[in-house]
Amino acid sequence: MDALDLARLQFALTGSLHFLFVVLTLGLAPLVAIMNTRWARTGRPLFERMTRFWGQIYVINYALGIVTGLVMEFQFGLSWSGLSHYAGDVFGAPLAMETLVAFFLESTFLGLWIFGWGRLPKWAHVACIWAVTATAYASAFFIMVANSFLQNPAGAVAAGDRLALVDAGALFTNKTLVFALPHVLGAGLFTGAMVLVGASAYQLRRRTHEQEFFTRSMKTGIVAAAVGITLTVAYGYAQFGGIQDGKFDDNPAAAVPLGLMMEGGNLLSMVVLLFMLPLIRKLPRWRWAHPLLMALTPVPFVLAILGWLARELGRQPWMIWEKLTVADAMTPGLTTGMVTASLTGFVAVLGLLAVVDYVLIARVVRRGPRDLTLGATATEQRSPALSH
Repeated sequence: MDALDLARLQFALTGSLHFLFVVLTLGLAPLVAIMNTRWARTGRPLFERMTRFWGQIYVINYALGIVTGLVMEFQFGLSWSGLSHYAGDVFGAPLAMETLVAFFLESTFLGLWIFGWGRLPKWAHVACIWAVTATAYASAFFIMVANSFLQNPAGAVAAGDRLALVDAGALFTNKTLVFALPHVLGAGLFTGAMVLVGASAYQLRRRTHEQEFFTRSMKTGIVAAAVGITLTVAYGYAQFGGIQDGKFDDNPAAAVPLGLMMEGGNLLSMVVLLFMLPLIRKLPRWRWAHPLLMALTPVPFVLAILGWLARELGRQPWMIWEKLTVADAMTPGLTTGMVTASLTGFVAVLGLLAVVDYVLIARVVRRGPRDLTLGATATEQRSPALSH
């Protein structure tokens, strides 16, 4: 492989690993916010424990996912300086907004929610987690604005050897953005919901003492999965109205992941809407169905990666559709050895973070809603030490 192919492989691998974190964050944030709102309205301890349990999983995924996002930013200057030079004035603006939203607003509200437990007024605390959800969605919006510009460079014209933004409205109403954003948000909701379903199925199959807790969690996950998969499939098909002519013609590298994603999504939609949703009251009691539900848990992650690959590979050989090729976007002077070194380092670090993330989440799921750090009172924090 030459330096260009290695640079493309590097971005594909790091992008896919980062997206594993992103899709779960987008899905769990609104679900935790809903649980927190139920607790604030009813005062039931069950909803408090659900908020703390699933919220702790959300915090683990968010904290590790932030680090993987930094690597994505590094690569634009490291491997793709041609893109930064040619389109940085346009492409960089939504990325800068995403950084402000993600690192400042989202992290600030998340910190207030974590450390304001028991200190902030009840509804102010609830507002913080809804603000986390809103800023997470805003972050996704700006990322999709930037990505949609690569797919369809609307609102920009060439000015010498650079692109200049002449119509911000066209940038933010890009035809490839309008349907792609709800598709991504629906996929995130579906992924987070299936994590609820799969983890609950695992605990219920073990005949846990927390029957009510995981029965309620599974039902919440099934309803959210039905909403998420409906949005994902509907807006997935709607996206074809904004695809440029010839994007997938004679392009098997993009057609294969696209076909797998579509067929997998259609099959999952039938499983959720025709099996899981109608049997929502019985599934928590049917132990024979629990292995199936657990096996379905990683499938949304796989389909999300396939969708991202189809979207990016379909644009080849263009970095910016019919404006800048991938070869011209690459940093001049990069050697195979340089890219191999950065590829090895980035993938090793991100791969390790992904493994750590899912190991920590699996440990929380296996332990169940006890000894939770998130929202723990002073008595709960002392109890582990007293027990030894």
